[in-house]
Amino acid sequence: MNPNFYRNEALDAIARNIISRYDPSLLRTPAPVPIEAIIEQVYKLTMEFQHIRKNGRILGETVFEDCMVPIYNKRSGEGYKLEPFKAGTIIIDASLFNCRSDGRYIYTCAHELSHYVIDKNYFLQLGKTAALTAKAVRSSDTDKAIERQANRLACRILMPKGTVKMAFYHNFGQSNMVKYLADYFRVSEEAMSYRLKELGLIS
Repeated sequence: MNPNFYRNEALDAIARNIISRYDPSLLRTPAPVPIEAIIEQVYKLTMEFQHIRKNGRILGETVFEDCMVPIYNKRSGEGYKLEPFKAGTIIIDASLFNCRSDGRYIYTCAHELSHYVIDKNYFLQLGKTAALTAKAVRSSDTDKAIERQANRLACRILMPKGTVKMAFYHNFGQSNMVKYLADYFRVSEEAMSYRLKELGLIS
């Protein structure tokens, strides 16, 4: 089975569906998208904080079926240990636990939910988990395309097209629009800048 790849318009529709299942008003009024609540309440997924890798390279990992996942045992310093995880678990690296209002944490959650929504069947067929890495690593062109698509959907979930445009025009003239909107939607400035450029609102 090959992964499904979607055009931007289809990803917009998927993101709108994800958000509206939680609260349709989030598509009408600019507001931060409560990604944790969507993950836990709408999709009934479990979130766990673990030290996924010693070097912090993996920020998040999604488990699609009951399996054993290597987890770094930071407290004992004994290296890696296989730990059992249930299907429907999103593992977030413990390094992000104390910065849960940080854009990187929120983006990681949205990225992993994106994998669950659009890549579940593909990863089940492979018998693999989906992992978000902090740095570029060697991987196949297909893997890179899957990660890029999860990033694109994550942006659309956290920064819906309609409400971002609404917030942009309602606050036109802000001295630092990117920072203002990033703070408003609780995402990183990098993510907001990318989204505004994608929507043709800034160059």
